[in-house]
Parts: sequence; structure tokens; C-alpha cells
Amino acid sequence: MSVLKDFNFMRARYLFGAISAALVIGSLVLLFTRGLNLGLDFTGGTLIEVHSVEDIALENARSALDDSPFSGAVLQHFGSAHDMVVRVAPQQDIQADLVGQLVFEELQKSMPELELRRVEFVGPQVGDELRDESGLALLMALGMMLIYVWIRFSNKFGVAAVAALFHDVIVVVGVFSLFQWQVDLTVLAALLALIGYSINDSIVIADYVRDTFRSSRLTDPAEVVNDAIRQTLGRTINTALTTWLVVLALQFFGGEAVHGFSLAMSIGVLIGTYSSIYIVCSIALAMNMTKDDFIVVEVSKDDFDEMP
Repeated sequence: MSVLKDFNFMRARYLFGAISAALVIGSLVLLFTRGLNLGLDFTGGTLIEVHSVEDIALENARSALDDSPFSGAVLQHFGSAHDMVVRVAPQQDIQADLVGQLVFEELQKSMPELELRRVEFVGPQVGDELRDESGLALLMALGMMLIYVWIRFSNKFGVAAVAALFHDVIVVVGVFSLFQWQVDLTVLAALLALIGYSINDSIVIADYVRDTFRSSRLTDPAEVVNDAIRQTLGRTINTALTTWLVVLALQFFGGEAVHGFSLAMSIGVLIGTYSSIYIVCSIALAMNMTKDDFIVVEVSKDDFDEMP
């Protein structure tokens, strides 16, 4: 991009660093104060899917459950206005295997044309295990990325890249906490996909930084980073744009089943692209990254001969 050949990206790194710090702190505050709206995958409960030949009015369906033990149920259209899913939290006084049928009977009183499609139950113990194992999976993914980038580049880029991944995940989760969007296993899958997507951009920029340090006479780290960003910017924008278009297609045409996944990814692609430029590189510069961090130490045959 010839227009940006002299643009100094790193000039604004302190401003964007402050914005990112505010986003992370705000997200953590939201997580501790508001928490997450966990789906049945994590909390346990019963899911009931019903179908009607006519459009289902969610307001009428909620009114049908107002005077029942299931008044706090979550109702959503599923794929079309003819289909609806009802999510009911675990009930203390009702057997789990009866909840689905009882909810359907309550709905059928005001909507006799309803047809029961399926009933699924997730026990609270299974939900707790999924929640704990999901958090462990995220931590393991971040840890493996740290090891990989540390070995491939330098310890400074490794720390910077993983810090950016933490930034991306925390901000996306913070947005879900702010709007109380439901978090289920599809959102977890999106967060894991986001880790892979974000680290890919970071590695491309790190490759150019390393090659520029080794092959050019540039010695100023900020100048080297700017040059690497300018060389990779076209690729970064094209990758983000094509990924975002696919995610938006899923968002609008994929239906309820992938709604959480596409929503998390649509936010994550924007955050991940931004963090690859302004979080990874800024942290690496703050850690005094120099040309010495990328010099390959050659070991000669004489070094081995002198070993005891």
C-alpha cells in the first residue's frame, strides 16, 4: 500500500495501549460484577424445541408460562418464526424427565397447534464439568501458543503474542458480559478459533520483523516494526475482510445454532487484527526488543570438540 509507505503506526502505540488497558480493565470489572449469561451447556437444565404451522409470537408464549413454575424460561426463535426453543433452568421440585413435557403442555393451552420436536436435558454436574474443562482448554491453548512463539522467535515476542491473546479473549468475553449475550459451547469454540486466528497474524508480523532485522541495516526497533506492518498490512486486511464476510454470512443466514459462534467471531476478528498490530508490537517494543533477539548463534564443530 503506497499510501501508507511512510505511515508511522507505532507513533500511536501509547494511545492505543491506554485504550486496550481500559478495555481489559472494564471487561474484568464486568465479569466480576455482572458475570456471564451461561447457557444450558454450562448451567444444566432442559431445552424444549417446538414447531408450529403459523408464526410463533414470543410474547404470547411467555404469557402462557407466566403463571407456571417455568416463568423464568428463555424463549427464542430457532431458525424461523415457526420454530421456537425454550430453555428452562433446573427445577428443584419437578423431576428432570418431566420438565419438557410439562412446559409443552403449558404452551399448548394457549397454542394448541404446537408440535413437540425434541427435549434435551443437561444435568448440573455435567454443566459444571463442561465449564471447568472449557476454562482449562482455553488456558492450555494459550500456554501452547506461548511455547510455540517463544521457541520460534524470542521470549519477548512470545510474551507479547500471548498477552495479545489474553487481551482478545478477555475483551470478547467482556462484550458478552456487557450485553448479557448467552455463552454456550459454540461461543467457546469461537474463542478457541480466535486464538488460532489472532496468533496467525502475530506470527506473520513477527516473521517480517525478524527477517528485516537480519537482512537490512535498520537498527531502530520502532522503524523495523513499522516497516514490517506496512509490508503485511495488505495481507492482514484481506485476511480479516474475507474472514469477516464469512462470519457475517453465518451471523445473518446461519440460524440460531451458530449465532453465538458467529457473534463472538465477528467481534474477535476485529479485535484480533487490531491486537496483532498494536498490542503484540507495542509490548515487544516496551520490552526493549533489539536486533540481538533475532541473531542466530552458530555453533562450530570446534565447540563440540572442546566439550568434556
